[in-house]
Amino acid sequence: MRAVVQRVAECSVTTEGRVCGKIDRGLLVYLGVGTGDSEQDLIYLADKVVNLRIFTDSNGKMNLSVLDTGGGVLVVSQFTLYGDARQGRRPSYTGAAEPQKARLYYGRFTEAIREQGLQVETGEFAARMEVRYTNVGPVTILLDSTKTF
Repeated sequence: MRAVVQRVAECSVTTEGRVCGKIDRGLLVYLGVGTGDSEQDLIYLADKVVNLRIFTDSNGKMNLSVLDTGGGVLVVSQFTLYGDARQGRRPSYTGAAEPQKARLYYGRFTEAIREQGLQVETGEFAARMEVRYTNVGPVTILLDSTKTF
């Protein structure tokens, strides 16, 4: 599994003109599910996201997690995180999981975060969405459950 995690002051996602997810201060997580991903990848990545220390403490150091701050998490499914553009100009998405598996893991991922007591909002799986946010810092972290980066 792959995730792009951004620290945000606010964030919302709309589809067909309807807001389907919105948070104030917290994390925007773009989530991609790969063909070989397992339940272990899901657990690893959910734990990493909620415990990622990228919020500032009283000394101005990035030392707090979203759990510490009580922020929200907005999770948006994004198969394009598995886009491979190393050859040619059109990315290949063969590394992305098929939709049924991706939908299942997307749901389990959001539930794993909810179980930590956090407010979790989502986009709409497989829909064309518009994401609006204010990235604070800016802070953007790339995560991969296989620890490729």
